[in-house]
Amino acid sequence: MGYTSLKACVLDLERNGQLVRVREEVDPRLEMAAIHLRVHERGGPALLFEKVRGCRFPAASNLFGTLERARFLFRDTLGRVKSLVEAKYDPLRVIRRPLRYLAVAPTAAAALPQRRTGGPVRHGTVQVRDLPPIVHWPNDGGPFITLPQVYTEDVERPGVMNANLGMYRVQLSGNEYEPDREVGLHYQLHRGIGVHQAKANEAGQPLRVSIFVGGPPAHTLAAVMPLPEGLPELVFAGVLGNRAFRYFRDGEGFCVSADADFVITGTVHPHEVKPEGPFGDHLGYYSLAHPFPVMRVHRVYHRQDAIWPFTVVGRPPQEDTGFGALIHEITGSAIPREIPGLHAVHAVDAAGVHPLLFAVGSERYTPFLRSGRPQELLTIANHIFGKNQLSLAKYLFICAREDDPALDIHKVDEFLQHMLARVDLTRDLHFQTNTTIDTLDYSGTGLNAGSKVAIAAVGAPRRALWREPPAGLRLPRPFDRTRLVMPGVLAVEAPPFGGYEGVAGEIALLDRELRGQDLSGLPLLVLCDDAEFTAETVNNFAWVTFTRSNPSHDVHGIGSFIEHKHWGCSGPLIIDARRKPHHAPPLERDPAVERRVDRMGERGASLHGII
Repeated sequence: MGYTSLKACVLDLERNGQLVRVREEVDPRLEMAAIHLRVHERGGPALLFEKVRGCRFPAASNLFGTLERARFLFRDTLGRVKSLVEAKYDPLRVIRRPLRYLAVAPTAAAALPQRRTGGPVRHGTVQVRDLPPIVHWPNDGGPFITLPQVYTEDVERPGVMNANLGMYRVQLSGNEYEPDREVGLHYQLHRGIGVHQAKANEAGQPLRVSIFVGGPPAHTLAAVMPLPEGLPELVFAGVLGNRAFRYFRDGEGFCVSADADFVITGTVHPHEVKPEGPFGDHLGYYSLAHPFPVMRVHRVYHRQDAIWPFTVVGRPPQEDTGFGALIHEITGSAIPREIPGLHAVHAVDAAGVHPLLFAVGSERYTPFLRSGRPQELLTIANHIFGKNQLSLAKYLFICAREDDPALDIHKVDEFLQHMLARVDLTRDLHFQTNTTIDTLDYSGTGLNAGSKVAIAAVGAPRRALWREPPAGLRLPRPFDRTRLVMPGVLAVEAPPFGGYEGVAGEIALLDRELRGQDLSGLPLLVLCDDAEFTAETVNNFAWVTFTRSNPSHDVHGIGSFIEHKHWGCSGPLIIDARRKPHHAPPLERDPAVERRVDRMGERGASLHGII
């Protein structure tokens, strides 16, 4: 649909029974987020909050809450968008099948950004304090924008066709920010905006930043899309939204999205940072306060009928899971086409996305020898660890398609069982230590600091995985409370983590007791704080195991050894997934707020029958 505004989108969803209005006054501190979370968990509709306490602007959330609703928003354009992305990722395909792609060029040309002299967003200006101050989790450092479109230009190549439009969270107030005059920007320096800032710093000039909020939903999706080189986000937004991106330059030279609901303009000056955070993030924990760039606010524009869009992130699945599913549907096999030998890759949402990757590749090296060990898979693994956002992964499990062409990379339990039945623990673990990991991941040794491990497996099964622990299994106290997570994986409840010096003694104790037992069907033990919770669901297992461990420090094994700098083990692999003192605290809801939300579901209330 060619929506001209966020309001047009909201009304379209309402007409089609996919949006509910929350008529009651709601508190932007915790209550709005809690309502969103409750509705999203139940697969409920999009929400329009008509009365935000202390604010004159309404707010909308859960617009992309299900894949079906996201498809509905772009029902008239998804086909053309897929063709355009295919053409950019794989030009040879266009040459081979030119008739199929005849419509792509005119579609892209029609979607080129259009400069105007003004637009609806120029209706009025307000202060930052007038925007909905939505606080999502109890320990957040202040209100945040969670669906921003942050626009910057390259100081060496200015103009909209070389611009970057990305979704980087924005803290509106709190900490040391001067009210109404400063906001905080959180982004990693390798992202597009970081490159632009580095160039501006080198030139000794401030970086101009425009934060667009709202507007047609295509603009929001464009800000999170991993697009091929040479396809600007503003062009993609025009194709996806069936409406060219409209913009103008204000009196200070800032680029302003004409159709946005709000636009905040400002400048980031070289080396100016202030503490940003904490913020309840998508791994299910808080990202803590750290120095990040501060933006000096110049102006805040808004349209007459402005609606403030927001989402809530936390332990997956959340609304951003729907973003990811739609992105995968649009880009299809784009990443595999960029990495020779790779057939599929999946960032596991239940594990917080970045901590855990599954991949399927081909094992084509020396086919006449059939060595029975991973070879090409290791080349592919190194390529994955160096590829864009995939480089943030900590654990990579990769197998050969030839061993099971029907293996579904999206079924966590089936994929892991395929791997665990085949992996040679003496040979197939390959570590990278003292390297960079995701800024939001606190399992490592410091901010952005941690390790990675690639686990590769090929060939026929080496072992039959335990489907239940044998009656004779003996674990030493206090490690005697266990639960089977899935075939071949045992959750072992351990004492609270007491420091890495003490872990060595604990692993030695387990090694002495288990080394002489037949554990051939048990390739993986997970030390955890609560075995029952960890084993309750596959999602719990994935979240606990891979968000609470740092491979170099927390991967151990029965019968472990180091040979020529290669680490391996003869018995089960052990992952210590206990909470550690340096970990960020997990997200927990406020009981009093939850009780208030309960009332929203009572008879006569706006969400009766929904929550």
